[in-house]
Amino acid sequence: MDTGALGQAVATGGVALLVGMLTWTQGQRAARRSDFTTIAAELRTDLNSERKQRRVLTSYVLDIWRWAEQVGPDTPAGPPPPPPENLDLTPWR
Repeated sequence: MDTGALGQAVATGGVALLVGMLTWTQGQRAARRSDFTTIAAELRTDLNSERKQRRVLTSYVLDIWRWAEQVGPDTPAGPPPPPPENLDLTPWR
């Protein structure tokens, strides 16, 4: 084999190797991007769910706090006042 053919074979192999590496890295980037998109979507869903739960919990706590303010430290001892009609205590039972 002469040196010209050997050089051309080495160059062709090098180009094929370079193209293969570029294709592989591009595939890895696409996979990472896809994984990131999936993880971000799941985190967004979890965050929205947690925000909704916090809003509900906060509203219950504020309702109970308003009800509890009806009985102050200077109120004579006795049974607590009945809860307001619109206070929903079912999650706490």
